[in-house]
Amino acid sequence: MVRSGARLAVDRSVPGLIVKIGSYPLHHGGVGAIRTLGRLGVPMYAVTEDRWTPAAASRYLRGRFVWPTTGREDPERLVAGLLRIGRRIGRPTLLIPTDEEAAVLTAEHAEALAGAFLFPRPAPGLPRRLASKQGLHELCTAHGVPSPAAVFPGSYADIEAYAGRARFPVVAKNREAFVRRARPAVTGTTRIAGPQQLLDLARDWGPRPGVILQEYLPREHAEDWVVHGTFAADGAPLALFTGVKVRSWPPHAGMTACAHVADNPELARMSARFIRRIGFAGIADLDWRFDRRDGRYKLLDFNPRMGAQFRLFENTAGVDVVRAQHLALTGRTVPEGAQRTGHRFVVENVDLPARWAYRRSGRRPPHAPAPAAGTELAWFAGDDPLPFLTMLARSAGPGARHLMQLRRAGRRAGAQAPIEQGEGPN
Repeated sequence: MVRSGARLAVDRSVPGLIVKIGSYPLHHGGVGAIRTLGRLGVPMYAVTEDRWTPAAASRYLRGRFVWPTTGREDPERLVAGLLRIGRRIGRPTLLIPTDEEAAVLTAEHAEALAGAFLFPRPAPGLPRRLASKQGLHELCTAHGVPSPAAVFPGSYADIEAYAGRARFPVVAKNREAFVRRARPAVTGTTRIAGPQQLLDLARDWGPRPGVILQEYLPREHAEDWVVHGTFAADGAPLALFTGVKVRSWPPHAGMTACAHVADNPELARMSARFIRRIGFAGIADLDWRFDRRDGRYKLLDFNPRMGAQFRLFENTAGVDVVRAQHLALTGRTVPEGAQRTGHRFVVENVDLPARWAYRRSGRRPPHAPAPAAGTELAWFAGDDPLPFLTMLARSAGPGARHLMQLRRAGRRAGAQAPIEQGEGPN
């Protein structure tokens, strides 16, 4: 097969390491990163929960480091583990975080990690602030970027007062990305229909609720857009892409199940201007919602790392955000090119229930997809089939039955396969 980006002048002497914190073995973003650099001849390594994750099964993986983590470890322990991995690899390696915890850990311990690894160097506290719902809201307000109206209650009394004046429905989210593994208030984005439901939920949130209560943007009046990019140290975009989220799982509030590339120069300019102003460097995944009621794009989330659906985007020179990062940090030029408008990305295991749910609701996605200019599947690849088969095996049995129960109940699906124990890096 003709490999996408085969002519890119990558430095094959610099490996890549997929870094994750916490247990989520069915992660197609990590598999995509292993493939996108591995197909160019870059040696790829990964931190995995056990030996039988889809990422560990990829033919493009040179080595895996079985290291189950929870996200509740002391940061110094995690840094020491990464440094042991670095010594095992034996040469400077590109760090590729797949979650906020890993991105923040890297930024806040950059000096300790810099000798063994290559990574962007934004201000140390910026990724944590961007991953925080409150921090992002404050940055948006400071820089004139529209975002949904939000409050950050400090007590149950604050929630009672808010319940008396709020316009329902509202949305509750965990305020900080880092409490979702240790002490989450909600399991994910939660739509709250009225004041009594809010007060009932809030009784379990403790004396200092770690939530954000946010304006609900009705899906019938909104479009979900995604922006992915890689940015230089001065905030200049090295690669920048825009697309539309067609379906998500859970419906309307979860991860991307199907998306397609769509040109949106206005949104690209807004995103690039905001990123330059805040001084971010590296890979970013932004979620925007276009509110037809007032004609504005509102920033919902800023992930200071690659998004799981990053392989939706590649330009005509064969550059995606991960390849751009490797090229830039190894001193190579990042070739320019137009994005592939109409190209589609499908996450097989979640798009099937998403299709079912959208069809059952009777609502079509508000922004119909353009005629597909090719489709990339998150899991299946003819040159690397084992991750797909491993995903199927881990999704079967109790996990699949639980998923069906969640579908029938209309609740959030969060089942994952059991995790085997394994050795840490040494």
